[in-house]
Amino acid sequence: MLAAGGLTSIGVDFIDPALEASVLQTLAEVERELRTGVESADPFVTEAARHLVEAGGKRFRPLLVALGAHFGDPRAPLVVPAAVVMELTHLATLYHDDVMDEAPVRRGAPSANSRWTNSVAILVGDYLFARAADIAADLGTEAVRLQARTFARLVHGQIAETVGPRAGDDPVVHYLDVISEKTGSLIATSARFGGMFGHAEPAHIEALAGYGETIGVAFQLSDDLLDIASDSLQSGKTPGTDLREGVPTLPVLYALAADDADAASVRLREILSAGPVTDDALHAEALGLLRESPALKRARETVRTYAEDARARLAPLPDSSARRAMESLCDFIADRTG
Repeated sequence: MLAAGGLTSIGVDFIDPALEASVLQTLAEVERELRTGVESADPFVTEAARHLVEAGGKRFRPLLVALGAHFGDPRAPLVVPAAVVMELTHLATLYHDDVMDEAPVRRGAPSANSRWTNSVAILVGDYLFARAADIAADLGTEAVRLQARTFARLVHGQIAETVGPRAGDDPVVHYLDVISEKTGSLIATSARFGGMFGHAEPAHIEALAGYGETIGVAFQLSDDLLDIASDSLQSGKTPGTDLREGVPTLPVLYALAADDADAASVRLREILSAGPVTDDALHAEALGLLRESPALKRARETVRTYAEDARARLAPLPDSSARRAMESLCDFIADRTG
């Protein structure tokens, strides 16, 4: 179960103890339902499906369902199942992502593909998506449609990332579109589900969805920056992992697109344009140059722009402790990367 400290680590500041207690109660119920929801008649399938559930995680998507429901009735009976649908859909994508990325570890535990095989990981991801769809069916036709459309956006984003920008595409615009599709879409639907199943007003539901998509992009972009700017304790992984693997995150794309003629910028472009930076000495040099580069400053400004956009999208919502909690997440994301 996610404790209050876990919510703080995500970046939500609960000034209202009653709101915090209510959200924690919802998340505890989600946690129980997740474990029940992945059970199968086959013990092996149950074990593999529970693998990432039991590894933990931020439960960011159920959190937004819980907060969104506070603009209506947070104890409405379908709020918890809606949150479970969102988290199971997210977990399904993680099993598939680990296969595509050949990741050995996920959430501090061996990934499913390294513990078993790629085929098992893919099939378990499919199973989790099927379980999410099964639960969504109990939420009604509109929920099924929204979940399917959200998953379609996720897949489109993954395909776009895999194929890369086409000739004539701006790599930065392409990258931001990928994040909107892969990350923002599911977080948007999570916030929407909270409003929907908490029976909020239609205008409030739309505001929540807009906030969810924008804050999702901001959160992912801030993770990109942490990979460069933070130490391993802050980011949870070795600094420069994306750089070493050749993942073109926003600061790298800005650096490659820059036309600064100073020696540091020219040298940085020279290193980055060669692809994955696997040599330890070059990696350390590139990381140092990126940390001092105008590209990193520009990426920080982009994160702040998205965080402020997310805050603006909350404007139609009534002033409440739930809205202030969501605003605090905007502050956290804007400030966490310096």
